[in-house]
Amino acid sequence: MSDSTNFETNAIRSQHERSQHREHSVPLYLTSSFVFEDAEQARALFADELQGNIYTRFSNPNSTEFIDKLCLLEGTEDGIATASGMAAMYISMAGLLKSGDHVLASRSVFGSTHQILTAIFPKFGISYTYADITDAPEEWEKKILPNTRMIFVETPSNPALDIIDLEWLGGLAKKHNVILNVDNCFTTPYLQNPAKWGAHLVTHSATKFIDGQGRVVGGAVLGTKELIKEIRFFARHTGPSMSPFNAWVLSKSLETLAVRMDRHCENALLLAKHLEAHPEVILVKYPFLPSHPQYDLAKKQMRAGGGVVTFEIKGGIDRGRKFLNSLKMISHSANLGDTRTIATHPASTTHSKLTDAERAAVGITPGLIRISVGLEAMQDVIADIEQAMKV
Repeated sequence: MSDSTNFETNAIRSQHERSQHREHSVPLYLTSSFVFEDAEQARALFADELQGNIYTRFSNPNSTEFIDKLCLLEGTEDGIATASGMAAMYISMAGLLKSGDHVLASRSVFGSTHQILTAIFPKFGISYTYADITDAPEEWEKKILPNTRMIFVETPSNPALDIIDLEWLGGLAKKHNVILNVDNCFTTPYLQNPAKWGAHLVTHSATKFIDGQGRVVGGAVLGTKELIKEIRFFARHTGPSMSPFNAWVLSKSLETLAVRMDRHCENALLLAKHLEAHPEVILVKYPFLPSHPQYDLAKKQMRAGGGVVTFEIKGGIDRGRKFLNSLKMISHSANLGDTRTIATHPASTTHSKLTDAERAAVGITPGLIRISVGLEAMQDVIADIEQAMKV
């Protein structure tokens, strides 16, 4: 692994040792299992006395390299790769929580995360309380119960792009001896490092900006050795493992993450400024716009504003749908983090399982449009948005 202190060098030069074939790029290890040198090695591997590969559901050289690289970039001790971002989200909580435990979560969470907290965990006797990202610190602290085991947040949130102070939250978690779990999907390790501010766990949907090209699905849970050990046991016996091929793709994707995110952020800021001056737009949210309510906080804990912009067009949900149906180049998809610009209507797609009141509480208005800004020439993206506005 690289011993540099620079993100770009670590992302590119951190890879596992070459084989006897002297390959420049790490090969694919498309095997379900691994052979043992002798019976004693097999026993020692299963007893965790030796580190090594046994079965790809447990570990594989490709997934191990991907995680080793992510840990280096995020500043965490250990991690585990998963088949999807939601698998990462689930095991980061289910691998540590038990019946009777309580989770304090930010109200602004992804729709499937909301379903885990509100519909799945209650079946297992795990309760939750929501707090608003914009709540005063004392309101958050009031909601920590004697049985609170974990605090879970997204920052920036999906899709409202609200931001919470990670330094303060890390201090709160330490004060009450609870686990702080941060979804870092929107920012990636390049733009934000929650572990620096006190997060014990950092989760990713690697499907998004880490892959960056809409090719594969994957996730990661990163954190302290102690917590990852418990989560790894849970994952090893429940099977949400990442495929070697996806791990290989994602590890290579990390090599271009910095240059891609620089362009995503540059383009997103240009689009946000353009939309903010548009007469047909009511509201624009982007972390690095001075008009963002947590602009100063975003500047403190993020390298740049990210690749997602949200806005609302005059005319509500009907106008919003008409706008989406009129786009010619921009993709209409529920994904984000692609080289191609993508438009989404969260109220009817990614957050459709929330009630109207729940969506309103997290800033998802009926006409809200989420734009994942890609790497195209911005004049073409803006031209497509302009023609769709006029239809």
